[in-house]
Amino acid sequence: MRLVQVLVPAGKRETVLRTLDDEGVDYAVSDESSGREFVAVVTFPVPKEAVEPVLARLRDAGIERDAYTVVVNAETVASKRFDALAEKYKEDEENGDRIAREELASKAAELAPSLRTYVIMTVISAFVATAGLLLNSPAVVVGSMVIAPLVGPAMAASVGTVVDDDEMFVRGVRLQALGGILAVGSAAVFAFVLKESGAVPLSAADVLTVPEIDERLSPDLLSLVIALGAGAAGAISLSTGVSTALVGVMIAAALIPPTAVVGIGIAWGAPEAVVGSAILVLVNILSVNFVAIAVLWKQGYQPERWIRQSEARRTTAYRIVALGMGLLVLSSFLGAVTYTTYRNAGFQSDAQDAIETVLADADARLLSLDIRYNTGPLPEPDHVVVTVGYDPQTDPPDVQDTLSDRVNAVAPDPLSPWAPEEITVEVRYIAVAD
Repeated sequence: MRLVQVLVPAGKRETVLRTLDDEGVDYAVSDESSGREFVAVVTFPVPKEAVEPVLARLRDAGIERDAYTVVVNAETVASKRFDALAEKYKEDEENGDRIAREELASKAAELAPSLRTYVIMTVISAFVATAGLLLNSPAVVVGSMVIAPLVGPAMAASVGTVVDDDEMFVRGVRLQALGGILAVGSAAVFAFVLKESGAVPLSAADVLTVPEIDERLSPDLLSLVIALGAGAAGAISLSTGVSTALVGVMIAAALIPPTAVVGIGIAWGAPEAVVGSAILVLVNILSVNFVAIAVLWKQGYQPERWIRQSEARRTTAYRIVALGMGLLVLSSFLGAVTYTTYRNAGFQSDAQDAIETVLADADARLLSLDIRYNTGPLPEPDHVVVTVGYDPQTDPPDVQDTLSDRVNAVAPDPLSPWAPEEITVEVRYIAVAD
């Protein structure tokens, strides 16, 4: 519930009070003695869903749009009239359980921190994420998400769009762009220092095989689902007055680790290996903004002044379409990764069948099959290790060339320029007594 306080202009006192009576609102009136054009201060409690429609009716009754208005949380209201009012708006599905546009804009503005705080917290979160990725520590990576201040700019840009606040929209977009650049740059500098100082004595190939890093090199369509869910949750939590703290962690989960992976790849001189992470960062930023704007628009938020509503609808539709088109183009890469993963699963099965057929003819058996993939944005097979068991009473079977031919015959055609023209097949022999 909310406690609302408004100033009543001269000549509008009776009309305003009659409007509140018609709405069934309890109120308290006190004289306003500052000597300005206002004659009274009206204070009244309402359910959060009723703030916007009640304020709209008061403005129709004469409350000025730019007049002093305060909306604060109220813990408890003991009143039969309030209970009836709450029940009335609970049954009114038009407004749902969303907060007023004025409250929405205020909360969105508060979520976007000052520039100094935003820069410091973004840099710190990038440092922590980089350390967590290199340490292969999920707990540290989660910690970087908690301190990342990324939910505010995304929500500010989305709210600014639907309520036609260009200043809020521009600030949200600028902070998001700055945050992405800062996160990548900070991660790259920190990772470079760790590499050059010997604190992380690993080669580029070793770094890229760290599980926490490797899983973000080739994102698939499931990553898109995470970003879309984060944006929707952010918009819903903001518009219903629910805490956005945990949702902010989810949005940071979609953005901070991939930006840190991009920085690590730059520091170790392997930018081609982190193309997938860079695309994932862009996809996630577009996804969060796209779905947040769509959710807020669907909930009925629009500018307060009716003369601005038509223009705001056009602007909102244009931005949704633009974000959707960009998202569609970039998501094609995630689709390619998903398709590649599907093909790799089929290749592993086909390769194993082909190898077992060759070994059966050579009176040997397959002990293990290890398929290794390249470090490009699309994971494609480039090295196969076959461990063959043979009778210790005989010589190891000479199947190297045959296995290489059979494995390459069932290999899928490469999709990326980073894939090798031919898969290297390595055969290892182990004498196995029956």
